[in-house]
Amino acid sequence: MAEDNQNNQDQDNVEITPGTEEFGKMVFRLNNPVNAENISVLNYNGAELEQIQDGVYAQPAYVSDDFNLFFVVTQLIGDDWIVAFSKATITNGNEITDLSDPLPTGAGLNLLGQTSADDANNLLSYFGTLVDAKRGEWRLIE
Repeated sequence: MAEDNQNNQDQDNVEITPGTEEFGKMVFRLNNPVNAENISVLNYNGAELEQIQDGVYAQPAYVSDDFNLFFVVTQLIGDDWIVAFSKATITNGNEITDLSDPLPTGAGLNLLGQTSADDANNLLSYFGTLVDAKRGEWRLIE
């Protein structure tokens, strides 16, 4: 029995490395729903979350001439609020004309890492700050 407990603890403490296939299955779950009182704590790089539909928020995470990645924050898994990513199409310099289906947080970071490792590391640090502030946690989706 104690051995089973140890195995479960070991599984909980497994570190999954960014850039790996396993990391692509990670999602970042917020500890609280997004609302008017706490929305500003999720600001990244001077951008603010904007409500684009009821219960769906988005903000730029990385924008360049050939690759655009946006945060999408919504209830994606049951009642859990998840920070996912979406690839965006931007026309005329500032008009968002299309967002892809949400990507798991890790998959979005892996994708960004192929374009800009520095920006992917900055985003990873941002999520680390949210974990340290007890605002969210990483979860592996099965």
